[in-house]
Amino acid sequence: MEPLVVSQLADDRLGHRQAQFLFGASAVGLGVDSRVYLGSAELAAMCALAGRIVTVPEYMEQIKLVNAKVADVYRYMNFDQIPAFVQQAAMVER
Repeated sequence: MEPLVVSQLADDRLGHRQAQFLFGASAVGLGVDSRVYLGSAELAAMCALAGRIVTVPEYMEQIKLVNAKVADVYRYMNFDQIPAFVQQAAMVER
């Protein structure tokens, strides 16, 4: 499988800048005339760690680890209640 390489930045039909992958590249993301797969944040993280698109069995094995920590992984982030964020925010100039 080819490496994931951004070939250029281009404007879409609405004038927004978007990265495009090399023609025929395999990627998880957005591209034109490429094999692009719609995926989740979990799948994107697994692919990034593997350096390639993971297989279905690999995904199913790794998603078990995510599901085992579902309460921590999918909790709402109350940044105003997390001491490290509150301390950092207090140092920002207004």
